[in-house]
Amino acid sequence: MRGYNIISYKLVKACCIVLFILIAQCVHAQLPVRSYTLQNGKMYIAIGKDLQKSSLDSFITKYELYDLDLQNFIKTGAPDSLNKLGWKIDIDNKELFVISKPLFSADNINNAADKINFTQKESQEGQFPNTGEQVHFGNNRFKNKLPFAVNDSSVRFFLKGNTKANNINLAGSFNNWDPAALPMIKTDSGWIAYVKLPAGKHWYKFVIDGNWRIDTDNLNIENDGLGNDNSVYYKANYNFNLEGYTSAKRVYVSGSFNDWREKELLMQRTAAGWTIPVYLPEGTHTYRFIIDGNWITDPGNNDKLPNEFNEFNSVVRMGKPYLFKLDGFTDAKKVSVLGSFNNWKEDELFMTKTATGWELPYTLGAGNYEYRLKIDNKYTADVVTKGNIALIIEPNFTFGLKGFENAKTVTVAGDLNNWNPTSFRMTREGDEWIFKAHLGKGKHRYKFVVDGNWILDPANKLWEQNEHNTGNSVLWIE
Repeated sequence: MRGYNIISYKLVKACCIVLFILIAQCVHAQLPVRSYTLQNGKMYIAIGKDLQKSSLDSFITKYELYDLDLQNFIKTGAPDSLNKLGWKIDIDNKELFVISKPLFSADNINNAADKINFTQKESQEGQFPNTGEQVHFGNNRFKNKLPFAVNDSSVRFFLKGNTKANNINLAGSFNNWDPAALPMIKTDSGWIAYVKLPAGKHWYKFVIDGNWRIDTDNLNIENDGLGNDNSVYYKANYNFNLEGYTSAKRVYVSGSFNDWREKELLMQRTAAGWTIPVYLPEGTHTYRFIIDGNWITDPGNNDKLPNEFNEFNSVVRMGKPYLFKLDGFTDAKKVSVLGSFNNWKEDELFMTKTATGWELPYTLGAGNYEYRLKIDNKYTADVVTKGNIALIIEPNFTFGLKGFENAKTVTVAGDLNNWNPTSFRMTREGDEWIFKAHLGKGKHRYKFVVDGNWILDPANKLWEQNEHNTGNSVLWIE
């Protein structure tokens, strides 16, 4: 049975809020304007002229707007680059500018280089996350107030101040963004609401007397891809604890889950040592503590793996283990597993010899992976593709390409496998080629590779432009 595929063949659905209301709300709230939306068959981009360069650069990167040369337009007011690409200036004053461009049909992309095609799913509240990337980890960062208190599965959301407001409601991804379903309770210092949440990532906003507002005391803010900023809350499922070292000035935890950034996760001092609650997805995570600049393994955790410095990293395993098995090769001295799940480290995951071969239990969450085996000093590969071996944990979606019955090799490549054109080989079933994958919620980009030729999915009319001006097919998973 094929996975659930939410593919919209309509590029535009009537926007819930018209553009000028969106801009007015942004200006009224004194927030930097940076948004794009779709309305009446047009794309609109609105940017405040007080927007900082770093925010503008981030906005340009997020929506791939390099060709528009927006920095130069803000600086000089010269619209040449915009006009060449078919954009019209609707508003240009001291505070902001708004440009628009008609959407093109996706039925014919022969002149793809002349088009910029923004694709998005139907505009609906509560559709998160807005990209296909999985949540690697999360921790909460608040200012001016303590993190939300958690009692079992119940989280106490707290909005500081606003005591003169008449009604405040809490809306988020956990209640389908219903602005009236969850009234907050007024206290002497603010407003509170209790919500039962599973571990993971959640988005929310406060509705203050009918006006939607982010949590200004929460440093975790994300844009939903439709021009709206939302506050982010992580319901933790793991506590890193370090006993002792009470005389240390600063203690951090760093690991594979945050790309080993050294000064990102500052631990909190306790009476017995240090702690920090985080959200970790299913999988295997390696980590170390940094005590006033000195790296150590976790003295309270005996689960360790070797690292590239001839030392060890501590390990946290979340979920069920997958058993890697290799039959034969009983004369080999050592066999290791390396793949996308451990950043292709050759000397970290060593298999154990058995009576008939080798095996290694290793915890992996649902996803699409590639790996190889290193037997002594030689690497194995897929016997068919001669490349990396594909490993799909909990497939929930089937890619299909009809026709091409005379093709020798057909693969699917995209953000699901870092655009590797050889690793995810499709198989022929009936009149089509198929490949079963695991796709998380949100947006995914992909193409098919037929005998070395990259093509869009002919059955999917959703596409967006890429850096090669050849387009990528796009689908949304709900």
